[in-house]
Amino acid sequence: MELKLSSPQDCIGDFTYNFIWQHKGAKLNPTGTIPSQLGTSYSYEKVVEALKSGEDVHIKGDVGKRLGSSLGVDLVYSGGNGQELPDVGSIVVDGNAGSYLGMSMLSGAIYVKGDVKEPLGNVVQVESDLDGYKKFISITWLLHHPEEQAINAILEPNEFKEGELRLTDEILRSTLASRCMKEATVRVKGDVGISAGILMRNGLVVVEGNASMNAAALLNGGTVVVLGDAAEFLGVEMKKGVALVKGNTKGFVGARMTGGKIICRRTKPIPPVRETKLETDDLALLTKFGVSGMLTLNYGRFEV
Repeated sequence: MELKLSSPQDCIGDFTYNFIWQHKGAKLNPTGTIPSQLGTSYSYEKVVEALKSGEDVHIKGDVGKRLGSSLGVDLVYSGGNGQELPDVGSIVVDGNAGSYLGMSMLSGAIYVKGDVKEPLGNVVQVESDLDGYKKFISITWLLHHPEEQAINAILEPNEFKEGELRLTDEILRSTLASRCMKEATVRVKGDVGISAGILMRNGLVVVEGNASMNAAALLNGGTVVVLGDAAEFLGVEMKKGVALVKGNTKGFVGARMTGGKIICRRTKPIPPVRETKLETDDLALLTKFGVSGMLTLNYGRFEV
């Protein structure tokens, strides 16, 4: 499939159609024609279906935000299991790409000839098999498949070493490790964007910096550790797992949380979340990340 665009368009190859379950079609009609096409009239849905079938989508011209969002996800909303789709197609852009490329992406690849605007999504750049293009693949896919050749293709300074993916390029990424289902570790030098660890079921994310809004959102297992500060809505709609923030948190901690636990400096969570006593495993986790002795008195355990 090939599209030529006269101006950048958002949400091309976005498997969620800009979270259609929230806006009910008000922001994006899946069957609607993608604007600014030259010589074609493909809909958003046609592009997604082509990718699902394993067909590559070539785009000539610049693209906007959220390119390839949730690429390769068998979405529960569409009757799927929330896991990787096999043999999904790639997106190839002969131009520049806007921010949030590859949000919550699970499989496939995105190639971009021009520049890519930060923040990125759940992607990391690897050596490209297409001359003249940057290649991005899912961070979660790497965590799920550390035996694959792509591990050795990760571009420096990032690396997979001693069993963990280390992201040291200080590029801002959102939805980091989205939907991770394996006992795996990703460690980030610097800050992360929105929704770090969203929908994780297993694994460990360590952020050696600050986290934007919605860290550990919809967490369903695993652990998200933020060694700096966390913005609003930490642990929003959390179901299982652990979120630890060493620094400060902002408002709305634990909003709509139904399970799991948040360990952070004492705050006023959103009811019915309440503060409970730190247990032995909580203290061990705090000690592991540099909080021990009298300093633990500043922290609480928050749960439903």
